[in-house]
Amino acid sequence: MDYVQHLRRDKKLAKIIKEPLPPLRLHKNIPLRLMASIMSQQLSTTVAQVIYRRFLELYGAKEPKPKQVLDTPHETLRSIGLSNAKANYVKNVAAFCLEHKITDKKLLKMDNEAVIELLTQIKGVGRWTVEMLLMFTLGREDVFAPDDLGIQQGIVRLYGLTPAGKKELKEKMVEIAAKWSPYRTYACLHIWKWKDD
Repeated sequence: MDYVQHLRRDKKLAKIIKEPLPPLRLHKNIPLRLMASIMSQQLSTTVAQVIYRRFLELYGAKEPKPKQVLDTPHETLRSIGLSNAKANYVKNVAAFCLEHKITDKKLLKMDNEAVIELLTQIKGVGRWTVEMLLMFTLGREDVFAPDDLGIQQGIVRLYGLTPAGKKELKEKMVEIAAKWSPYRTYACLHIWKWKDD
């Protein structure tokens, strides 16, 4: 995979790249994946999976369409373990996707910044959430998430940074990541993996 050769030009990053990761994949039903990412915010992977499974069970273990989610009573969404805010945000996604006719086809035609600009209009959806969607659902290879805590901690450790403040840290990170383009997503994946190991 040619991304490995490209990323190994960065000597510090080269130290943590052992072998290529599986290629990024495109997942269908992007509106649903966006709802799932909201459900999983600030939760451990295990808890997030449990809540998502309960969510699908509400629809007979099938992936619901935005209209079905919108028609689901608020209390029903709360009953699977979603906070009041998250239940509202999930409904916001469903309503927005219906109103703006958001389909996989429409999003796949758009570039990363256009997708971020469109979806961050939804209350409860921030830039980080859309960046994760771009990486893990749309399978985009050149996404960088400077607000991700794991990425911040990994880069600080790997590059020996001593940031004066949040703003300076992000600027430095963006500068480092620029040379990883067009494979910044893979660089992030390697940093997360290295940090977790």
